[in-house]
Amino acid sequence: MTDTTQFEAAAFRRLLQHLNQDRHDVQNIDLMTLAGFCRNCLADWYREAAQAAGTPMSKDQAREAIYGMPFAQWKAKYQADASPEQLAAFQAAQQRHG
Repeated sequence: MTDTTQFEAAAFRRLLQHLNQDRHDVQNIDLMTLAGFCRNCLADWYREAAQAAGTPMSKDQAREAIYGMPFAQWKAKYQADASPEQLAAFQAAQQRHG
């Protein structure tokens, strides 16, 4: 049986590249509305996996690993304030999937 860990890791790295380099224009709120997760969720899952493996990791460290830079820097560079339409869509999605 083939060890899939290397394939999973490569796919994960590609996802991060896609979200943070190729499509940094896609806002986290839009990801949450459409997919039910965002970059911050990935950071939380990454931190949980590290801690489960015995590697302590802070929220900031996990976000930097996912965003490829400190979160505050990424947010200032790419994150726009949510529009009223984005907020309404997010609230509607939360109610549907609540």
